[in-house]
Amino acid sequence: MALTVVANPTSGRGRVQRILPEIEAALSGTGIEANVILTRDADDVRSAVRAARDAGDARVLVCGGDGTLHLAAQELAFGTTALGIIPAGTGDDNARTLGIPLGDAAAATALAATGPVSSMDLGRVVAADGTERFFLGVMSSGFDSLVNERANRMEWPRGNARYLVAILGELRTFRPVPYRARIDDREVSGDAMLVAVGNGASYGGGMRVCPDADPADGMLDISWLHGVSTATFLRVFPQVFSGSHVKTRYVSTLRARAIELEAPGQLAYADGERVGPLPVRIDVVPGALPVVRARL
Repeated sequence: MALTVVANPTSGRGRVQRILPEIEAALSGTGIEANVILTRDADDVRSAVRAARDAGDARVLVCGGDGTLHLAAQELAFGTTALGIIPAGTGDDNARTLGIPLGDAAAATALAATGPVSSMDLGRVVAADGTERFFLGVMSSGFDSLVNERANRMEWPRGNARYLVAILGELRTFRPVPYRARIDDREVSGDAMLVAVGNGASYGGGMRVCPDADPADGMLDISWLHGVSTATFLRVFPQVFSGSHVKTRYVSTLRARAIELEAPGQLAYADGERVGPLPVRIDVVPGALPVVRARL
């Protein structure tokens, strides 16, 4: 069996370049012939994945972070070429959800090349400007999306420090936002700090914002953090790392197959990538993506 490895050298602050020898050695050990493609930008990632799909490859192994997987999913949805994951980003939340080994490139490569293939659901979001994207993990709006937006505009500092500075900057100005939603046939409205829609459980490197989300159940999980004071937000938000925030009275959780979401001045991010302004329509596409996984 021949397969293609698509590697994004910019993921994980250069980590891909460092682990390429481990990946190549692991592939050699499986006896599988592999074509390794190093990409330059987002368009290059999509082009490489699309070429592997169109060539009829049974699998394309994507080495990078959640943003790189997000790009690959756009090309592999509804197809027969399976996505294999070699995590090399800063967050790698979708790899966590699927049980892919983290910090062990050889083990992840062996699994991606020879492990079982199953189908997982995808979320689909359509923004107000017509942008349409599939997502593997979480679509978010509100405070966390505005932090992403602020961080992406910053040239300094670099790395995780940039997001800390962006969080502190956003906290100075952010106030609860009036949201309206249609969740299947139910109308919901109220102030919120953030609204997250999860096909997967986590984002941001292990923040379990939708802790019970299952990417194989044909449903989306919604976590709605109601409008609270800055002091309360600072107390509740850290609980997202354990998922215990959903047990507080400040968070409502719902499940649905389709959601319409609107709020003034807000943006949608999916898998950590900018989609566009609200309002958005979100739905689940059951079994849309063939994927190599350790668990699902």
